[in-house]
Amino acid sequence: MLHKIYLKSIDSTQLYLKRLLKQSPNEYFVYTTNQTQGIGSKNNKWIGVKGNLFFSFCILKNNLPNDLRLESCSIYFSYLLKDILKMHGSMVFIKWPNDFYLKDKKIGGTITNLVDNYLVCGIGLNLQKVNDDFGYLDIDINIENLIELYIKKLKSKIKWKDIFPKYKIEFEKHKSFFVTIDGKKINLQ
Repeated sequence: MLHKIYLKSIDSTQLYLKRLLKQSPNEYFVYTTNQTQGIGSKNNKWIGVKGNLFFSFCILKNNLPNDLRLESCSIYFSYLLKDILKMHGSMVFIKWPNDFYLKDKKIGGTITNLVDNYLVCGIGLNLQKVNDDFGYLDIDINIENLIELYIKKLKSKIKWKDIFPKYKIEFEKHKSFFVTIDGKKINLQ
């Protein structure tokens, strides 16, 4: 049972959730449209502006689909959101391993961590322009509706074996992109 919490403003939904887990272990879904110190991958900051969507949730490991390996969780959780956005007409895609893209612009990302017996996932999604380096979602969405649909997908425990083949097709389409691994740019080819 995910306890949904809306915050008007917060430093980081990830940090808030980790503090909350220490005080009161449970499954939570925390979201805001004003995050001041977002966390990106590799200890980078996620630059966000008021009005974009930031959320984090935590799920007990044994409440994940039984075929989902921990190292695949970022892709899994990203794909759930991408699928919802696609159903609403977005052209968003996932660039391996955890970034949301439109054309050649990053519009968001996913980060996952293990905290005791909980998998903690944070997702940031640009709904409006941040700067010229980043893009933003190509459709208008109702945030409350999006959150409800996402939570419903989480609770349905879609099997990894049903997600991975779809993701694999998408990965093949976007092999012209580069990723940074250990400080080096590597072509996905």
